[in-house]
Amino acid sequence: MRLAFIKKKFSIEGGAERYLQTLIEHLKRAGHEIQIFANEWPEEKGVTFHKVNLLPLTSFLSTVTFNVSINSKLRTQSSKLKKFDCVISFERTTCQDIYRAGEGCHAEWLEIRSKIEPFYKNLSFKIDPLHISLLSLEKRLFSDTKLIVANSKMVKNQIIKHYAVPEERIITIYNGVDLNRFTPENKNILRKDVRKDFSLSEDLKIILFVGSGFERKGLRTLIDSVALIKSEDIKVLVIGKSNTGKYKELAERHRISDRVVFLEPQRGIERFYAAADIFVLPTLYDPFSNATLEAMASGLPVITTKNNGVAELIENGNEGFVLDKLSDSGELADKINLTLKNLKVMGEKAREKAENFPIERAVREFTEAIKLAGLAES
Repeated sequence: MRLAFIKKKFSIEGGAERYLQTLIEHLKRAGHEIQIFANEWPEEKGVTFHKVNLLPLTSFLSTVTFNVSINSKLRTQSSKLKKFDCVISFERTTCQDIYRAGEGCHAEWLEIRSKIEPFYKNLSFKIDPLHISLLSLEKRLFSDTKLIVANSKMVKNQIIKHYAVPEERIITIYNGVDLNRFTPENKNILRKDVRKDFSLSEDLKIILFVGSGFERKGLRTLIDSVALIKSEDIKVLVIGKSNTGKYKELAERHRISDRVVFLEPQRGIERFYAAADIFVLPTLYDPFSNATLEAMASGLPVITTKNNGVAELIENGNEGFVLDKLSDSGELADKINLTLKNLKVMGEKAREKAENFPIERAVREFTEAIKLAGLAES
């Protein structure tokens, strides 16, 4: 098949980009022709890259101009060459055959924020050009796109709730994970060296947080919860891109600044799963956190919230815990203490659950989705 993928740009810290790269690699091996339409993308053997221009001055301009540019670019390419068998977008655009709703439902995210933000902030949502444009794009793409791929049942239900999309036009394909790259065996190979490199003693219990955009990912709740845990043998490793200032100040106010280590986005993220004991992501909203599934595959118990699509794969007390209340630091502290008492068993169950979701399964299901849309021959 001749496939076109749309993604605005590549970012080292982006789980969606890592997922797309892995998906593309497997599709290439299967003999499909892959073309990427993006503003930024690393050079890859066997992939044709088409640069899509945009105005990066603001998020609003970036979003709107990218959609206009990609529509124009695809029309030009289709007139020059034979038509693509399928155009698959990982962005909110209006020219695709299949839309993967990896960023979830913006209308739902605004609804969640409306319950926790002050009045003036809620008012700004209604007049902010970015939110207006995203809601407009969602309305168009959910109405016109032939097939929508949600990466969790949670997201599927949210799309139906806000946009009344017929259920038969949405399928759920959970993200997949590379079970060879993310494996408990890494602990035997990488754990000691990583801990040595970052001056983390072997007797410490390491809580790992991976995610960019600390406010949405719930870092405040994690820091508040660690302050409630009296043990000095716990340290939090924070990996991601965001403004760290207020979170460092929060740790200082709690007098636990020595127990929270901030790192930039890291290559070879599997090294840090190997060095850690628990993965915690108390997110306000995450359609499906790749990092959570990677942690499970690496043999780590995970603690997250009901607003993370991965929560659908977690049974409380088995692979980890799902927090029902958002921003409840007391509940999170209790769940961390419970997990620390059952690290080995819960870590083994987490790996066992992750083994049901290899990247190969996601690729196979995505390929079937293309066929299901009636856009390509098998």
